[in-house]
Amino acid sequence: MTLEFTDPNEVLATVKASSGRRLIGLTSLGALGVFLAYIAFTSSPGLGWQLFLLVCGGAAIWMADRMRRATASVIELTPTELRDGDGTVIARVADIEALDRGVFAFKPSNGFLLRTAAGAQDGNVWRPGLWWRIGRRVGIGGMTPGSQTKFMSEIISAMMASRP
Repeated sequence: MTLEFTDPNEVLATVKASSGRRLIGLTSLGALGVFLAYIAFTSSPGLGWQLFLLVCGGAAIWMADRMRRATASVIELTPTELRDGDGTVIARVADIEALDRGVFAFKPSNGFLLRTAAGAQDGNVWRPGLWWRIGRRVGIGGMTPGSQTKFMSEIISAMMASRP
């Protein structure tokens, strides 16, 4: 049995960051950055430590902004590809070899792991809190609700099972 789709751009499933998890994650990282900068200026034992704390604080604030931008997007599954809301192709459905959503899989929280036939041409990409791609492996999830990622993984699994 093969699944038939009429429109290759039809969105079959979407995954979006949960607003509660997004708020907690961004607030935590931002507060960490501000707290580290505050400590650097008020009670650091020396110049080396002050620079170290400022660099770590700046990195935490930079990461919070990067996570804010990434989690504002959405992941869409179409009959031909898995893509980010900005149009970035995460993986082609035809290239997906395996799907792992087990407890001991190296996957994002509330998500799943894909293994593709070949690494993406874009190289390694990381959208904190939403998805990442390293070589042939793609992780979907993080700040996403488990119900949405489970639904998407079930559809991908059905699409893989219906291949000739």
